[in-house]
Amino acid sequence: MLVARRIQALRLLDKGWTITQAAEATGTYRREVRRVANRFLEGGVEHALSEEPRRRRSKLLDSAQAAALIAMVCGPPPEGRARWTIALIVDEVERRIIVRSVSRETIRRPLADQDIKPWRERMWCVPKIDEPFVERKFRGQWRASLPSYAA
Repeated sequence: MLVARRIQALRLLDKGWTITQAAEATGTYRREVRRVANRFLEGGVEHALSEEPRRRRSKLLDSAQAAALIAMVCGPPPEGRARWTIALIVDEVERRIIVRSVSRETIRRPLADQDIKPWRERMWCVPKIDEPFVERKFRGQWRASLPSYAA
């Protein structure tokens, strides 16, 4: 609900309109008008017109786990496989306990961020993954050495 709508809803409520009437007049939902009215009662006009803090989901992979994932797919695929696939990466990440449980999309995102597509070529990555390579790849975001489970 925009600030102008919040102001208009508060004015209508001040004139004695019901929440339903104010919602219809401002073109929004009753729930939104009720929320603005409650915020006004809790903290005044400034509080009612301000944005509510939004919850942010925590990242499913931290930087060490993403680095271990990238290091894993930079290596050769498991025996009997010509190249990595997303499904194969998911299985291998869970098998190596880099992450307990992970979805295909969670695996795809860090690979897409680094423009890594291991399913397109047989051997596409630099064979030696050393600290300068990782530093360049992550642009200084990750400074620790590769975790022991990245092997």
